[in-house]
Amino acid sequence: MKIAISAAEISGDLLGSKLIQALKAQDANIQIEGLAGEKMQAAGCSKLWDQNLVNVMGLSEVLKKLPSLLRLRKTMIDYFSTNKPDVFIGVDSPDFNFVIEKKLKQQGVKTVHYISPSVWAWRQSRIKKIKKSTDLVLCVFPFEVDFYQKNQQKALFVGHPLALSLSPRKNHIKNKNIVLMPGSRESEVKRLLPEMLSAARLMLEQDNELTFNLPLANEHLRAWVELQVQDLDVLISSGDAHQRIEQADLVLVASGTASLEVALIGVPMVVVYKLSAVSYFIISRLLKSPYASLPNVIANKALVPELIQNDANGANIAQHAMEILNRDNRPLIKEFHTIHAQLKHSVKDEAVNAILDLVNE
Repeated sequence: MKIAISAAEISGDLLGSKLIQALKAQDANIQIEGLAGEKMQAAGCSKLWDQNLVNVMGLSEVLKKLPSLLRLRKTMIDYFSTNKPDVFIGVDSPDFNFVIEKKLKQQGVKTVHYISPSVWAWRQSRIKKIKKSTDLVLCVFPFEVDFYQKNQQKALFVGHPLALSLSPRKNHIKNKNIVLMPGSRESEVKRLLPEMLSAARLMLEQDNELTFNLPLANEHLRAWVELQVQDLDVLISSGDAHQRIEQADLVLVASGTASLEVALIGVPMVVVYKLSAVSYFIISRLLKSPYASLPNVIANKALVPELIQNDANGANIAQHAMEILNRDNRPLIKEFHTIHAQLKHSVKDEAVNAILDLVNE
C-alpha cells in the first residue's frame, strides 16, 4: 500500500508522525511519502519535500512566499498525479492541502483530511469545498461529526492527540502561582502581553504573595518581553509551558489550542484574545459559535471566562482572575476531567482503521 501525506506546519508534523507510527504498526510494509517534518521522517515517512518550505506564519510572510508555495503545491499535485497513491492524507493546513486533495480526488485518488478546519464555527460555506476535496474527514472533536453528517460529508471522530499526551494533574497544592500565556505568534503576544502584565500588577495590589511565570513558545521575542516586564517579578522561561501549567493555580491564556491544553491538564483559566480592528469586524460577523474558547465550545457552556477584544483589558482580566483564585474550583476541574475523557481516543484504533477501510472500499 502506498500512502501520500502532506503536513505543512510544525503542529502537523507531530500529528502526522503519530498517524504514521500507527499505520506502520498495523502494516510495516506500507509506503508513506510526501511533505514532512523531522518527526514524520523519524516515524517512517520518506520526505519528498521539507516542511520548512511551507511553514510560514503571518500574512506578510505568506504573501512574500506565495509564489514558492504555489509552485510547491503544483509540484506535489503533478508528482502524485503521475505516481498515484492508494490514499492522500492532508494533515491540517486546509488552505494548502484542500487544493491538492481536490485535484487528486478528481483523478480517482481517495483523500482524507486529518483535523477538521473550524468550519462549524465560521465560514460554514467552506463545506462545499471540503465535499469536493475530501472523501473522509477525521475529526478531533465529537461535535464536528454532527456538522458534517448534516451536510452529507463522511466524517469520523478519532479523538484529540493532546488528550493522549496530556493528563489531568493530581494532588495540586495551592501556591498562588499564575502562568501568563499570551500566545505564540508575534501579533498575539504584542497585543495580549501588555494587558496580562497590567492585570498582574493589579492582582499584586490585592495579594502581594502572588507569583507569575511566563513560558515563551520560543526565544524569538524574549528581548521585547523583558522590556515589557520591566520591574515586575516574572519568571520568563522557554519551551516548558506544560510543566509551568501543572504547577499553577491559574493560567491567563490566549484563546486557541493552548486553552485546550490548560483544560486537559485541569487548571482554572481566564481566556483572552484581541485581533486587529479590521480582522475582528470581519470575523465577528462570520462566527457561528456562541463561544470562542475550546473548553467552552466542547462543553457547550461557559465554563471559563472569555475576554475578547475591548473586554481583554488589564482591569477585567484581574477581576476575573481574583474571583477564580478565591473560589472553590472543584466543580470546574471535574468538567475539565470530563473533557479529557471525551477526547481521549487512540489514533491507532480510530484513524488508522478508517483510512484502511477507505482504501479497501
